[in-house]
Amino acid sequence: MHENVLLIISLLFAVSMLVMLGQKLRISYPIFLVIGGLCISLIPGIPTITIDPDLVFLIFLPPLLYEAAWYTSWQNFWKWKRPIALLGFGLVLFTSCIVAWFSSEMIPNFTLALGFLLGGIISPPDAVAATSVLKGLKIPKRVVTVLEGESLVNDASSLIVFRFALAAVTSGSFVFQKAATSFFLVTVMGIVIGLAVAHVFYAIHRWLPTSTNIDTALTFMAPYFMYITAEHFHFSGVMAVVTGGLFLSYRSHEILTYNSRLQATGVWSTVTFVLNGIVFILIGLQLPVIVNGLTDYSFGVAVKYGLLISMLTILIRMVWVYPATFIPRWLSKSTRTREKKPGLGAVFLVSWAGMRGVVSLASALAIPLTLSNGEAFPERNLILFITFIVILVTLVIQGLSLPFIIRYMKIEGDDETAPAEEQEAGIHLRLTKAALQTLEEKYIREVGENELVKNLKGRLENDISLTEQRMESMVCDDNQAGEIRVYNRVLIDIINVQRRELIVLRREKAFEDELLRKQTEQLDLSEARLSIKIA
Repeated sequence: MHENVLLIISLLFAVSMLVMLGQKLRISYPIFLVIGGLCISLIPGIPTITIDPDLVFLIFLPPLLYEAAWYTSWQNFWKWKRPIALLGFGLVLFTSCIVAWFSSEMIPNFTLALGFLLGGIISPPDAVAATSVLKGLKIPKRVVTVLEGESLVNDASSLIVFRFALAAVTSGSFVFQKAATSFFLVTVMGIVIGLAVAHVFYAIHRWLPTSTNIDTALTFMAPYFMYITAEHFHFSGVMAVVTGGLFLSYRSHEILTYNSRLQATGVWSTVTFVLNGIVFILIGLQLPVIVNGLTDYSFGVAVKYGLLISMLTILIRMVWVYPATFIPRWLSKSTRTREKKPGLGAVFLVSWAGMRGVVSLASALAIPLTLSNGEAFPERNLILFITFIVILVTLVIQGLSLPFIIRYMKIEGDDETAPAEEQEAGIHLRLTKAALQTLEEKYIREVGENELVKNLKGRLENDISLTEQRMESMVCDDNQAGEIRVYNRVLIDIINVQRRELIVLRREKAFEDELLRKQTEQLDLSEARLSIKIA
């Protein structure tokens, strides 16, 4: 046990080194994770660590899905619900059907049920992979929203397909009408249970005296309660987590304090990174066993199957995306009026950004080792191997090529909304004006009698003036706009001087460490905001 724990920690350290290398080279970290998993499998004498397949979904899926739902904008999600639904549900079912037919025709002894199982596993693209690759690139906001929303929905729909295909393999029978009815039932009831559990946690956060640590802990408990409750009643735990996460995320401003939000954001970021790393480590540790278990197929034949199915999944997505984008516009005048026509480059970008990732890997690892009668699960090792090949091919080929495609096709951000910095300044201006109005309407006497309140009013007025100047500079020529960049750099330099002064104060031991830490946190937040504007 101790050796296994030490091995996992050592491999996580190695993965962290790989990710840092990826950051240095400006390459998306999921690409390095899949390469890291492959490298782990090539280490001579690496021990094999097995995990109960039933535990894979329980341990990894709830937090990963919940985190994706939490950071999804409900406003943008609803605005682009049509393309998200067409990709998240339609494309998943289309991919599963084509992969099921193709694999059952190509691979000997591979049944249609096994084909649907494979299709359900490899059909959902990964949001983390797409957004991390596209991060920092100027692309239309619609593209990012659709990719993130699609990934949230298709994780749920693909895992429901996986569930029914798994039942068909284990039972040996499949009735389409019964499966379709059950699909609808488990989906709807999963949503109901997710919202019910979310309301319970909403009430706890809102009306009980929670602390920052308790709030953060509750955010980790919520997805597990949603998932386990839904699965206990044989409904979709995945849909429960997704819908519950969306609800609590939308209400987060009502239930969490600023300290809770800051702490939860940092903790969740670390946990999801570790979970992603562990999944790829597990597949790396099991790859040698998987390859050795390909008794009915040679290594070369298995690689050929994996490459062909990888190319098929890429082609299927491209075949689906173009009609799904333009046919609704041809059929509906209101759609053409309401939505700006997407450029061909943006459509190609959506069709090419179909990298598979950790959810597909977790699904494959969740395939049981044996059937209910004790026999070995048919073609389990082959399905795992093909899944890893699909993830490797899509992440490396598509992931590495996306930045070059964006530059080659000259895909640029749209002007549907104001630039982020301008919007931030506008929000800040509204908030500051609201504060100043409160002082002028409710605290006229205090402004005249209390020097501190008077100074506060002056500071707010100066802040409004400065923000308006910043907003004016954003629409001026480059020389005038450069003034604000210089201003931001000056502020960062001042913050660094203040941080060094805090170090001096800590050495002098004249103030409490807790107070100094709070001041450091405030400086860190200020620098983070300014660094984003300068970047």
